[in-house]
Amino acid sequence: MKLHSHIFVGFLIGFFLFSSAVWAGEYRVIEPSELKAMQANKDFFLLDVHIPEQVHIPGTDAFIDYRKIKENADKLPGDKKTKIVVYCRSGSMSHRAAYDLMELGYTHVYDLSGGMRAFNAIP
Repeated sequence: MKLHSHIFVGFLIGFFLFSSAVWAGEYRVIEPSELKAMQANKDFFLLDVHIPEQVHIPGTDAFIDYRKIKENADKLPGDKKTKIVVYCRSGSMSHRAAYDLMELGYTHVYDLSGGMRAFNAIP
C-alpha cells in the first residue's frame, strides 16, 4: 500500500509542477461589489459570455458565446497581460470561459461571482 501512496503523491506533485509551468497567471473569483469599485477606474476588459445574449453590464467591451472563446480570440485584447473580467447571468458559463481564457495565455482572469444577477442586486 505504501508504494501506491508514493505514486499518488508523486503524481500530484508532478501535476502541480506541470500546471504552474503551463500557466503562471492569476485567476480570481471577484465579488460584484469589487467589480463596481473597479469600474471607477476601468483598467480591464469586460467580457459577457452568457448565451443567449443578454442586456450587458455597463462598460462591457465584448460579447462572446462561452463555448466559442477560442474561435473568437480576435475579439479579445492582443496583450495577454490585460485584466479580463468575465461574466454571465449566474456564474456557471463564465467559469468555463475563464478556463479557456487561461488556456489562451491570458494571465489576469477574473470571474464575476454570481454573474450579472448578483451584480444587479447591489444597490
